[in-house]
Amino acid sequence: MIAEYDALDAVAMAALVARGDVTAADLLDTALARTSALNPALNAVVWQQPDLARRHIARGLPAGPLRGVPFLLKDLGAESTEFPCASGSRILPPATESADSAIWDRIRATGVVTFGRTTAPENGIGVATEAAVYGGPTRNPWDLSRTPGGSSGGAGAAVAAGIVPVAHGSDGGGSIRIPAACCGLFGFKATRARLPDGPFSGEGWGGMAIDGFLSRSVRDTAVLLDACAGPDPGAPYWPPPLAHGYGDAITRPPPRLRVAICDTTLTGTPIDPEVAEAVRDAGRLLESLGHRVEPARPTADTAAMMHAWTRIVACGTALSVRTDLGGRPLSPDLVEGVSRGACAYAKTLSGADYLQALGQIHAYGRQMADFFARFDILLTATLAELPARIGRFSHETEDFVHFRTGPGMVFDYSPFCAAFNASGQPAASLPLAGSTGGLPIGIHLAAPFGADETLIALCAELETARPWFHRRPPLAATTGP
Repeated sequence: MIAEYDALDAVAMAALVARGDVTAADLLDTALARTSALNPALNAVVWQQPDLARRHIARGLPAGPLRGVPFLLKDLGAESTEFPCASGSRILPPATESADSAIWDRIRATGVVTFGRTTAPENGIGVATEAAVYGGPTRNPWDLSRTPGGSSGGAGAAVAAGIVPVAHGSDGGGSIRIPAACCGLFGFKATRARLPDGPFSGEGWGGMAIDGFLSRSVRDTAVLLDACAGPDPGAPYWPPPLAHGYGDAITRPPPRLRVAICDTTLTGTPIDPEVAEAVRDAGRLLESLGHRVEPARPTADTAAMMHAWTRIVACGTALSVRTDLGGRPLSPDLVEGVSRGACAYAKTLSGADYLQALGQIHAYGRQMADFFARFDILLTATLAELPARIGRFSHETEDFVHFRTGPGMVFDYSPFCAAFNASGQPAASLPLAGSTGGLPIGIHLAAPFGADETLIALCAELETARPWFHRRPPLAATTGP
């Protein structure tokens, strides 16, 4: 096993393999040992296939930029002929697909050694990862009484705890950035359609969902984004092309930028004082780097967007659930309460209602574009509070609308992230702060549509100015190699 495993990001691990200092098998053995030691407490890694990973190593790995690095796929999307997926659901047993998805093809070509999947809430709906199919909640390595977030909660927990240096995730309303904030990681949501959806999906949730990664370093995410960026054949739309790529962008600072800072929600509601102060502190850091920072808040109708988002996700969830059930009843032993509630709510909506919701989402994107004509970056918190306690966002309720938009529920807790799924803009969560109690606080940055390179260059500049890689959660710190 590799004694310095915690000190290495994925790029550094791949460099050791390339030099012959360690082997891919050594790294896999370390990741598997970490899984055995940590997963009983975390419940983050599922459907493990170590023998398959060893066979891939024995056959010879692709000569990609992350050759030999241990890796995990989220238990949602990234369809594969080899790695079963349950989508956090009990409806069907974990199953492989008849073909590989474009995103998995591109991930595999980087040379990573995949040995399993990570937990997700049922059908990806939720800001906590507590799906019944996994036999219990997934827990945060910083505090086992708290959630690592959702829907890429298992990925966040696994990376933060040091099981793997980077993992696949996806983001339809903050599902990469929320776990990044909860787990002290870097999470980047690219511009809409930057990464491929096919061939199993034309678009996710009306174009609001996209794949991505959770990592401990900006460069790991940049390498994977470069490897995976670009539409697949038949994609319904393409984003503005990158000038040189994510990896090139992080090699130099961005130009000095106009930064709007908002230490409330986007509707002006106060957030947790400790979180608000972390936002202001990030603003001071940006000013010290020469960026122009001024208070400003978009006037886009965020409340209407959130209600439209809820209708679209309810319809998408109903389609998935009904398809998987195949005529079987919508019973509690197969479908969790929130998903049953989403199905019930979707039945009250007409085709016209769905199209109206899509129209509201697109109108919101145009409203946000007006704001970003005056600013290069919007700085906010990622979450309005510290990471939530396990059970707060239980899926037992069948009131889907209340679960999303009720007082103290999902959109009060996470009032920032979904805005940029709706607008399609690139956005990122950076682990720049921590609470007095030792919990991570995520800082959120968003940029204009298509300005991914500017955003990731700024993220790299902030990483250099206030490094975070050395910060490790208590669970990881008590575990040997």
